[in-house]
Amino acid sequence: MNNSQQRGGDRSADADRPQARGSDRSVARRAELIAIGRKLFADTSYDALSMDDIARQARVAKGLIYYYFKSKRGYYLAIIEDSVADLVQRAAGDTELPPVERVHRTIEGYLRYAEHHQAAYRTIVSGGVGFDAEVHAIRDGVREAMVGTIADGAYGRRAIPALARTALLGWLCSVEGITLDWIGRRDAAGERELPRDTVRELLVRTLRETLNVIEEFEPACPAPPP
Repeated sequence: MNNSQQRGGDRSADADRPQARGSDRSVARRAELIAIGRKLFADTSYDALSMDDIARQARVAKGLIYYYFKSKRGYYLAIIEDSVADLVQRAAGDTELPPVERVHRTIEGYLRYAEHHQAAYRTIVSGGVGFDAEVHAIRDGVREAMVGTIADGAYGRRAIPALARTALLGWLCSVEGITLDWIGRRDAAGERELPRDTVRELLVRTLRETLNVIEEFEPACPAPPP
């Protein structure tokens, strides 16, 4: 390679570096705005927050939010998607654990997320503002991911027969109802009516019964040993 070619290659490499740094900054800035938005929507409803309110509370120019998310709705959907990814990641647990322990970890992670991110959890489970098809699609994606995680822990695979999937989905919908009730109830002293460990064991027990019923209908899906 001659000197001019080498200099040209160096210039090309140098030209790429600022772009990469700019991209990293953009990703970090976008993530920062999402983190701010999660806190804002945790305390205030979607309809009650205008873009001016969001920009003022986030201490950024309104145009910056439009730049990254195009609209208030785009911002809201990005926040929900980020919350969903967090929920699924926390619930997935350690894939190296034995199957039964993985199921316990999955339910524990799910409950911990709901307990510490109540507004985000309610938004995910309820399907967002009114009947929002896109948020419902995100919620359904969460359910499929959770069913896959439970199936992987129980059977060692995510691909399961339709009846097994339907039964696990039914169990998960009951989990959502129980979890919503649990995080919303307090006793006279302001404490939770039920400790998290009790709720977790309740959900594990009902899952065990569901897996036993699945085995009756689908012998190819034997329930794991207790």
